Amino acid sequence: MIYNQDCMEAMKEMSDNQFDLAIVDPPFGIGRDKQKKIICKIANHNRKYFKNKGWDSKIPSKKYFNELFRISVNQIIWGGNYFSMHLPSSMGWIFWYKGQQGLTMSDGEIAFSSFNKATRLININRGFISENGLLIKGSIHPTQKPVKLYEWLLMNYAKEGDTILDTHLGSGSIAIACHNLGYDLTGYEIDKEYFEAATKRIEQHKQQTRLF
Repeated sequence: MIYNQDCMEAMKEMSDNQFDLAIVDPPFGIGRDKQKKIICKIANHNRKYFKNKGWDSKIPSKKYFNELFRISVNQIIWGGNYFSMHLPSSMGWIFWYKGQQGLTMSDGEIAFSSFNKATRLININRGFISENGLLIKGSIHPTQKPVKLYEWLLMNYAKEGDTILDTHLGSGSIAIACHNLGYDLTGYEIDKEYFEAATKRIEQHKQQTRLF
């Protein structure tokens, strides 16, 4: 189930260790809620314009991370390098190499994980962000991640029957990955426009998979 709700309000009502695994992509505080339209001929990828909504002006509070760790057994947190002051030490970091050259953005992103595993690198081309939900062209969120990336996380860090939490649903890529692999997801997105776009994308994907 996904909800158009503030995750902080929702988490207050949750019990300790209610979820087996939280996979979250909170704001990094670097202004990525807006971006200019860029056409990258080298990578054959068009980056669309997104208006400034202000949600990426600061990182979540310490209270957010306290609640996240309280209600979930394990965590994977994208942008962990921006939140190091709020995170425990861990050996199990994850680096997503975006596999494209010629982009103005970074070569990859880093995620904290609570798992006692070796640091891992995953190479998935960022050009896959529009795959799944094919009736929607391009990205619907400025920090959209590929469904393939979330499927890789689930296949490597989740166990069969695990309950999954996402506090910042964004484009809904994780919801499609959970649907594809049979995981129970609870997700929250506070922005109504993003929530409605993600809901449409997820439903379109489900309709497509039923056709085949």
